[in-house]
Amino acid sequence: MTSSDFTTSTERPLLERVSVIANDRVLSGVSLVALHAPRVAATARPGNFVHLRITDRTDVLLRRPFSVHRATGDTVELLYQVLGPGTRLMAEMRVGDETDIIGPLGRGFSAPEDLAHALVVAGGLGAAPLGMLAERLSARGTAVTVALGAPNAERLVARETFESVARRVEVATDDGSAGHHGYVTELVERLIAEDTPGMVYACGPEPMSRTVAEIASAAGVRCEVSLERLMACGVGACLTCVVQTTEGLRRACKEGPVFDAAEVLW
Repeated sequence: MTSSDFTTSTERPLLERVSVIANDRVLSGVSLVALHAPRVAATARPGNFVHLRITDRTDVLLRRPFSVHRATGDTVELLYQVLGPGTRLMAEMRVGDETDIIGPLGRGFSAPEDLAHALVVAGGLGAAPLGMLAERLSARGTAVTVALGAPNAERLVARETFESVARRVEVATDDGSAGHHGYVTELVERLIAEDTPGMVYACGPEPMSRTVAEIASAAGVRCEVSLERLMACGVGACLTCVVQTTEGLRRACKEGPVFDAAEVLW
């Protein structure tokens, strides 16, 4: 089986001036901003991220990293949770506002060229980097199964996006308000047993990703995980985003944020 990193761009990261096309709340505390960014949209791949300048204010000086949720045509979409001062300012962006982004950045997901079936596991806002992955896999003929987890039905992120491209979408909620009553990892174990995929992809809370990796390993299935780390520079210089791996310390912004789960020292 040959493998091609179908998400890795050969282009260097760009600094691109962008404008806001839309900035809408998709559920409580979570919004989606669409940016007119034709150059980054043309080169972004699933698993990549961009570094966004939110404001010129000195109290929010650093850029913020955001996974590319989707990149279609001239548009880049970013899912984000409104938590701190930066994302609160981001939620106030209006159509027509201008800023700039650096991207695409990071190592994206990979996929064997003959991948027939993939299992995509998203926990909460971990859906952010997985929307384009599911779309691109489906577009090239891979059957996609999605396991989507959240605390409750109101917190299921990007469900419509996944349902529009996946062969099968199963949900799990901690409170049982939708789908399986329990953790999404319990779904993963059953789904792999029912129809073993060629690859498993996961993003979400780190305990979830670790458990998914363990389940995939026990089943003999390769697994890739997208890991979240605090980032300052986003280009590999500051070393604030390191991940412990079997190959030593690796930078999430350069050697990640996508890693082979077997290499991560959880």
